Amino acid sequence: MKHLLLAGLIGMIATAATAHSPLQNTDPVDQSSIAAAPAELQLNFRGGMRLTRVTATHDDGEAFDLDLAGQTGFVSDYSLTFPDQGAGVYVIVWRGLGDDGHAQTGEFTFTVE
Repeated sequence: MKHLLLAGLIGMIATAATAHSPLQNTDPVDQSSIAAAPAELQLNFRGGMRLTRVTATHDDGEAFDLDLAGQTGFVSDYSLTFPDQGAGVYVIVWRGLGDDGHAQTGEFTFTVE
């Protein structure tokens, strides 16, 4: 009986771990240095994601929200207009709901020279 319960628990954990829609890549790439601020940010997820908030912070200044208007439904690829705040380090923090029902958050950074 213990082995059956243990096997069931391991199966549930494995299913939960693979059920999420993690961030696969971004443009600009995480921890990259680029010559000029991008006009858009690209976020690509492994599965469907409905972003609920994306904020950017420039050189430890106040965080500002990126416009998610028109971003509805669960999609895997996002292209968000990015307001140029000049040279410096940007920290992008996102949160959303995966199409599997799990809330998710993450962040990435890049530097504009």
